[in-house]
Order: sequence, then C-alpha cells, then structure tokens
Amino acid sequence: MNKYYVEFTEEMKKDYTILAPNMLPLQLSLVANVLKSEGYNVELLENSGPQIPEIGLKYTHNDTCYPAILVIGQFMDALLSGKYDLNKVALIYFQTGGGCRASNYISLIRKALKSAGMEQIPVISFSFAGLEKHSGFKLSLSALRKIIYAVLYGDVLFLLRNQCKPYELEKGASQAMADNYCRVLEERMRKDGISFKKFKKNCQELLEAFAAIPRSKEKKVQVGIVGEIYVKFSPLGNNNLEQLLVDNGAEVTIPGLFDFFLYCVYNNIVHYKLYREGKLKYPVLKLVYNFLIKKQQEIIDLINTHGVFRAPASFAKTVTLIKDYIGQGCKMGEGWLLPAEMLELAHGGVENIVCAQPFGCLPNHICGKGMMKPIKDRNPNVNIVAIDYDASASKVNQENRIKLMLANAKKPEKSIV
Repeated sequence: MNKYYVEFTEEMKKDYTILAPNMLPLQLSLVANVLKSEGYNVELLENSGPQIPEIGLKYTHNDTCYPAILVIGQFMDALLSGKYDLNKVALIYFQTGGGCRASNYISLIRKALKSAGMEQIPVISFSFAGLEKHSGFKLSLSALRKIIYAVLYGDVLFLLRNQCKPYELEKGASQAMADNYCRVLEERMRKDGISFKKFKKNCQELLEAFAAIPRSKEKKVQVGIVGEIYVKFSPLGNNNLEQLLVDNGAEVTIPGLFDFFLYCVYNNIVHYKLYREGKLKYPVLKLVYNFLIKKQQEIIDLINTHGVFRAPASFAKTVTLIKDYIGQGCKMGEGWLLPAEMLELAHGGVENIVCAQPFGCLPNHICGKGMMKPIKDRNPNVNIVAIDYDASASKVNQENRIKLMLANAKKPEKSIV
C-alpha cells in the first residue's frame, strides 16, 4: 500500500465532495450522475487555462507524462482555489490496472498532495481491477451496470453530436442537444431503471432528435482522431483539437470510450491464451465479452436502420483488422488498439487521421507513430499526422502541422475494400 494512502471511509461518504478530472464531458457527466445516485457527491472539474500545466509541473517531475501533469495540475488548481473545504474533499481517478499511467497516477497524486501539505485528502482508485479498497466507496452490480449504460449513452451522444456539429445551421445546437439529453437520460436512468429495451428506445429518440437539427448539405473533409486515451479525448489535453478541426472545415470522427472498455476486457482473454494465466476468470470474461459485442452490434444495427448517421465500427471487426500488422500481446497502454483504430477509420472511409500522443510516451510512440509507415505502405490513401502534446510543446507548431495535414486531406469517396 502506498505510504501516503488515506482511506475514504463510510463516514466520509455523507459530506465529502469528490473531485474527478473531466476527460470526456459527455460520457463522464453521465457516469458522475450514476455515482451521485449512489450517494456520492461527485463533481467533474472544468477548470482550465495555462495555469493547469504550470501547477502540475510544480507538484510533479517534469519528466512525468503530460496527462499526469494535467490531471495533477487540475486537481491542485481546484484545491488551491479556496472553493473547497480541504478537510471535506476527496479525489477520484479512474484506473485500468495495466502498465504505465494506468496504475501509477494514484501514487503521483498522493505525492503531490503531500508536497502541498494536503496529505489528509483521500484519493480513491476507481478500478474494475480492484487495485485498492476503500470502505466508503463500494459499487453494487446494479451501479456498475448503470455505469456501462452511461458510457454507451455517452458514446451515442458523442457520435451524433460530432456528425451534426460541422453542418449545423444554428451554431451550438448540437452541443446544446447533447447537454440536454445528458440531463434527460440521467433522470430516466434514475427514475425508470435500466434495461437494453429502454436503452434502444431512448437511442431511437436520440437519432430522431439529432436528425431534426437543421444542417447544411455541404460535404466536409472527414478527419479521425486516435491516440493515448487522455489526449485523444480531453480538450484540455489536446488544446481543443476537435474544435480546431471543425473550425477549419472538418467533420471529426473519434472511436468511443466503450471500445476502450472492450479492449481492456479482450486483453484479459488474450492474456490467458498467451500465458495461460487467469484460468478461472477466462470463461467469465469470454461470456461478458461476447454479450457486450452482441449488444454493441444491436446499437450499430439500430443506427444503420435509421439511415441518417454513420454507425461506429464493431469492435469485433476492429480486432480482425490488426492481423498481420502487430501482435495482440502488445497491450501496454493503448497498445494494438491504437493502430487498429487507424485501420478502423480508414476502412470506414475516414482516411485523414490525427494521432495524438503525449511527448515521450513510449507505448504510444511505438504503437502509434511507429505503426504509421506499415499502415501507409499497405493503405496508400491514408493521410496520417502524429502530434505530440507536452507542457513545453508549441501550440502554434501543433496547429500548423494539423493545418498542413488538412491541406493534403482527401474528401471521402469510398471505403477501403
């Protein structure tokens, strides 16, 4: 156990505010609301600005990866703001239990708190891998099911908003629709409970609502974003990359958060096949994986039947695309999923791709930048640019490289066969 570990107790649940970094506003807003329904006062942080990396660098080593610097900076900026009672506040961070950043951030956050004289603040590790135990933070199977549905709802909202936003005639209409449905869906999950039947009914309503947003018929250049999970999704981590692309005439496609969840489940299945470890968990994981894949396919079929929006790719299909490119044993960080998502986008007709990665992130430089050449060699129509994000990186240089990629971008004609 980490020497700075402070347990989040049952008594703390009553009156503590739990602060969470906001990597994905739509998905995590829904997840936060699920946690609120379980009695936790969770607040997603929205503080941003140049002071965030500066504060992060003050409380962690400058060789630490950029997402860690931002997460720590956002936490410390909030705690130093005077807004919170430092004896009635806790922090939470979501962990996968894998290598690198997926496991060491909790220790880095606690070390930062110690340096600031705030070592009394509990840091909760939210992990399906059960990395730590906190008597005051326990989620039932029902709550975990709600979290999965929250991620699925968030991914659908994310997809529909991104496909409407570049074409909306009233600026901000797509985001306003997504924000409104975040509140509506949270209320329905709380009042009506959850089931896949209700989920599909709500998704049908979402499709109709977003399809009714007045949009131009102009054809935009399609650009996909892949990369390390934090800088791929977080506007704070990628200098509002998605908005930059939209402002420069692109329609943005980003594979959803549920795919990363499936990747984590699938990796445990692969781990057993490669190393014969986890024999007892293997049949359960396989059952869960097959069930989730089936449900994902039903969502894809629903979107395709509606006919207005492009459905996401099936994770089961994405898994097959990476064959002969990289081994599935390469699963540190985003691992094989990163080049697989490049191929997923290309096969779906999105041939212009930004690979966002923290500077010096070895897994992502190998599986992202390192895989660009073999992907381009076998798919010559693909236009990929790797963009490094770091506290010392030049935003102007990043934007210039992205604009150069857009200058060479190809409008969608047909999918790769």
